[in-house]
Amino acid sequence: MSADAVTTALKAQILAEALPYIRRFHDKTIIIKYGGNAMTDAALKAGFARDVVMLKLVGMNPVIVHGGGPQIGELLSKMGIQSEFRQGMRVTDDRVMNVVEMVLGELNQEIVGLINQHGGKAVGLTGQDGAFIHARKMLLRSESVADEFVDIGLVGEIERIDPEIIQILDSRDFIPVIAPIGVGPGGEAYNINADLVAGKLAETLKAEKLVLMTNTVGVLDRHGTLLTGLSSSEIDAFFADGTIHGGMLPKIGSALDAVRNGVSSSHIIDGRVQHALLLEVLTNEGVGTMIRADDMPRGHGG
Repeated sequence: MSADAVTTALKAQILAEALPYIRRFHDKTIIIKYGGNAMTDAALKAGFARDVVMLKLVGMNPVIVHGGGPQIGELLSKMGIQSEFRQGMRVTDDRVMNVVEMVLGELNQEIVGLINQHGGKAVGLTGQDGAFIHARKMLLRSESVADEFVDIGLVGEIERIDPEIIQILDSRDFIPVIAPIGVGPGGEAYNINADLVAGKLAETLKAEKLVLMTNTVGVLDRHGTLLTGLSSSEIDAFFADGTIHGGMLPKIGSALDAVRNGVSSSHIIDGRVQHALLLEVLTNEGVGTMIRADDMPRGHGG
């Protein structure tokens, strides 16, 4: 058999394998946190846009929440402003907030443009549009002093999300692309961790899946081994023993909260893998870690 025939047979097998998942997730909402190398590598950016359009065309409802941490850090560095993080959160004063809003606005329009270029109908938003992401100042619990909290500036936590604007866009077959900026009670803008926005949005919209794209292969144990399927209680144990720490804390925390609040599954996937999104949603094996509530069965694609 020729190489071309083998390739054709393999393509047919992959398409056949995808059919049950296309049927199962038809008209279901999938929240995708888009970040990491997938947002900086040109081939990965184009591949991501095509994959999102494909999910929409086969009947799913993708909603994109994007980050921009590396790009924000790069511009701050060029401006001579040092980035500071506390418990995975960027300390954000007025100067940093101006940079955050500028960079996220540019990235948002770039993502919208790529999706539209590949045949989708994307619309860019921030939480300030229609004030649909209501936020308040986040205070972090001190890691060294009991009952003390740390102020990290214009960093917000989500009070609530009004889903109406997303639902309207979805009903008209648009793909929402959301920058993680919330609005406070006085109209002030807050920088919100994109993983937290994606997780809360998944809960609010009663999404089928929350997919978090990262620069890691998934959740690793202490020996560096990929854990492909985890329950919420297993994740709790990894928090307790320090296996999950630093920048992974908000990411895994939002994934865990989502499955405990009605989202069927959360997925931590490697955005450096071409077509990682399609592989995780439409194949048996997947390409990362899937997290489910304790009472849910295991297995990718479910």
